[in-house]
Amino acid sequence: MKNLLAAFIIIFSFICPVNAQVYDKEELTNINVYEKITPAIVSVAAELPDGISEGTGCIVTKEGLILTGYHVVENAKNIDVTMSDGQTYKAKFVAKMKDKKDLALLKINPQTALSIVSFGDSEGVKVGQKVLTIGNPFGFSNTLTQGIISRIDYVKNRFQTDAAINPGCSGGPILNSEGEVIGISQSIYNPDHNISNIGIGFAIPSNEAVKFISTIDKSKI
Repeated sequence: MKNLLAAFIIIFSFICPVNAQVYDKEELTNINVYEKITPAIVSVAAELPDGISEGTGCIVTKEGLILTGYHVVENAKNIDVTMSDGQTYKAKFVAKMKDKKDLALLKINPQTALSIVSFGDSEGVKVGQKVLTIGNPFGFSNTLTQGIISRIDYVKNRFQTDAAINPGCSGGPILNSEGEVIGISQSIYNPDHNISNIGIGFAIPSNEAVKFISTIDKSKI
């Protein structure tokens, strides 16, 4: 009987390794989205007259066009873009979105084709919908956070979310469970002058970003 039990334990250990990690459905969604989208997300560091401004960017063309927040790079002397693998490029400013919309496009010149984000239709976004964000908060690049759409501001045309958005996340993606960009992180609101997150963050709907990108003649960049 002891020999039979020992044999069963040995066979079971091969079938179900002790160290095998088991993830639930939500964890798998988060992991899959993160691994899918991270290669298309960059950290942005802009040299401004009064210091360094840090933010996040989304690669939107394989040739190196990058979407970020305009306030991150406004009046920048030099702009560095760091990829998820640590490689850094010098970027040039291409355009800003008109009508005081806080979006800008940068361009780098990679040696190989880049991974790019895909955009979802922000018209279909619902309050209560789960969202994920990836950003560069306080310089901690490729940081994943999770939350929901807390409110839709139809007057200012922006989303409110409780997903952690902190300084350095501006220009980063707000993602649905399919890994599609449905918003671009813009700002946070709190009593300590935007020093840290308390669960009130804002994002520009992805459809606004898509319209902006479509106005750029990419053949002239």
